[in-house]
Amino acid sequence: MDRFQQCVIIVSRQFTRLNTGLGMDSRSEILQRLNRQSSEQVALPEVIDGDWIDFPDLQLQLTTTIQTAGGSCEILDNVGQLADRLNEFDAWRSAENVFSAIPELPGNVQLEKIDDPHDLENLDFVVYRGQFAVAENGAIWLTDTDLKHRVAFFIAQFLVLVVDRQAIVATMHQAYSRAKVPQPGFGLFLSGPSKTADIEQSLVIGAHGCRQLLVYLV
Repeated sequence: MDRFQQCVIIVSRQFTRLNTGLGMDSRSEILQRLNRQSSEQVALPEVIDGDWIDFPDLQLQLTTTIQTAGGSCEILDNVGQLADRLNEFDAWRSAENVFSAIPELPGNVQLEKIDDPHDLENLDFVVYRGQFAVAENGAIWLTDTDLKHRVAFFIAQFLVLVVDRQAIVATMHQAYSRAKVPQPGFGLFLSGPSKTADIEQSLVIGAHGCRQLLVYLV
């Protein structure tokens, strides 16, 4: 469904909900006018090769950028060290509901057995593997390949992402090409914990997503 079709549906619902005094003929005429304003679809831009910015140390740049965005990023020798590292956090030791898509770190929440995503409102931790990371802005590409409910990315209090240290690209140009957009399924670039400064320019962490983002390169 394109944006125009979405607008038509929204306008139609608004006319249905509001008692504006317009007759059915007027409503139909307005919707018909909207339909006549349809435009041709525009193809997504091609990824252009160029002399883009590069970094001498991608791991260092990524770590610095993630920390600047309010998250944390550490390098582990292997994924087996993840459990010991997380055990250093009080929040992890006291967590009651943990979903993990990392075999080396099993959780106690099985998403495949949960039908209603609203039942995840008390999810403490999500441990998931990122496909790759972008050094210039700290973004990590995530898909729902191993995730039944994608809301888990946003509703969990703490989000732990594991990324292969060799899977780091320098720029979003390279990232866009690697993500192969568009493709079937769901994907997003996530950078840093949730935050907002809309109210009185006061920065609030965890306003509408995870309170803390923990990234581990293995």
